[in-house]
Amino acid sequence: MLTTAPLLDTNLPELTRHGRGKVRDIYQVGDDLLIVATDRISAFDYVLGSGIPDKGKVLTQLSAFWFERMGDLVPHHVIATDVAKMPAALHRYEDVLKGRAMLCRRTRPVPIECVARGYLSGSGWKEYQQSGRVCGITLPSGLRESDRLPEPIFTPATKAESGHDVNISEDEAASIAGRDLITRLKQLTLEIYRRGCEHAESKGIIIADTKFEFGLARRGTAGSSANVIGDDEIVLIDEVLTPDSSRFWPRDQYVAGQGQPSFDKQFVRDYLEEIRWNKQPPVPSLPDEVVRKTREKYVEAFRRLTGRDLV
Repeated sequence: MLTTAPLLDTNLPELTRHGRGKVRDIYQVGDDLLIVATDRISAFDYVLGSGIPDKGKVLTQLSAFWFERMGDLVPHHVIATDVAKMPAALHRYEDVLKGRAMLCRRTRPVPIECVARGYLSGSGWKEYQQSGRVCGITLPSGLRESDRLPEPIFTPATKAESGHDVNISEDEAASIAGRDLITRLKQLTLEIYRRGCEHAESKGIIIADTKFEFGLARRGTAGSSANVIGDDEIVLIDEVLTPDSSRFWPRDQYVAGQGQPSFDKQFVRDYLEEIRWNKQPPVPSLPDEVVRKTREKYVEAFRRLTGRDLV
């Protein structure tokens, strides 16, 4: 039986709330943003009635692990994850924030989801079955579900405020955000994915696909000129290579030609399909056993990838 209740909402009354996503609550702290990952879980575009205890801590601490590992490649937005190193006004909320909050510099988010795919799954598999392509990229014929691609591909998507993100071509992404920016984001996306996969596979995890978000900030005095577009610097933001933003498969159970067991919320999606939820309100709650097993998968992925225990 679980002894920790999930954190489904935050109440930081002395702070101004900047926004609320499916999982994260965002507050203004001076010129910066405090991003708090709750234990809410969404599926099929709806936040469910149950949370997954410690899920927000997994997302925050795993992202922090990856931000640090990718820091030489691209700047990131994290200022601090230790509450003691945040402004004094936040210290009173340490019980809520510890292990699940990031103080971040503000950026202007690029309105494109940067997706890398190394395996044929999810919406990519569905599109391939219909056209033999994924986001305008023609793939070899005869591929099966979950097959490894000859090489990873960049498949951008539009960011949706509600509902599904929509897969688009690289040319369409360039028409939205600019060719020079998309060219660099493609390079960064595939390199971050490559590095992540290399580390994850050494820990027994296949990262089938993942998505990244980037923002633009006023150019600093340091950093690689490769990440400067005009007067702006490209910054990696949001979350990185987590079970929410990626498909994590156990390598020792991988079998091409079928769906795969996973460390991500596919377990929750499978349950919702089993009960034949119509994917419309009212949203269901999850039974305790599904909550427990889902938490176990998130925490196991964190421990395998970082070699650490969850704070």
